[in-house]
Amino acid sequence: MKESEGRPDSKRALLRKLHAKDMSVRAIADELGVSRSTVSRWAKEDGLAFDRARTAQAVAAHSIDLAAGRQRLAEKMLAAAEQMLDDLDKPYIVFSFGGRDNVYNEHKLDRPPVEVKRNIVTTAAITFDKLTRIVEKDPDVSGAASVVQSLEAGILAAAEVLRRPETETTEEG
Repeated sequence: MKESEGRPDSKRALLRKLHAKDMSVRAIADELGVSRSTVSRWAKEDGLAFDRARTAQAVAAHSIDLAAGRQRLAEKMLAAAEQMLDDLDKPYIVFSFGGRDNVYNEHKLDRPPVEVKRNIVTTAAITFDKLTRIVEKDPDVSGAASVVQSLEAGILAAAEVLRRPETETTEEG
């Protein structure tokens, strides 16, 4: 059986030409309209090899991009959690739609009810947990440790607010 059987000579010539241009397996596969495994097999049959150093560099670059993405996400999570924690002592509006005419009603509270505060602190704690995992995954990501420390301080402050006796009053509508 001939080694190049099943492969047109025109594709064989083009494979050699593209390989000589130092194109990647993926780029050659796209150009020839065949799978990457087919390109690899044909190249091996023709005694051609691909430089794996570029693949290693691409994988390293992709890993850096993923770490940067995790860092951006961590910063957004921190900002959202901090904003929620900052709003713990601010006035809070409760509202409802109801009745036959679907009327909107709202009441302004001096601060959020206990269950809302608990949900905020729980959300901040979950954020803290997720950020901690990001730091564990990317120990060399600059600034990640300070992000987690800032969030920890916010959670501790929120816990202190929740420990204070409740003196909430609602405005009667």
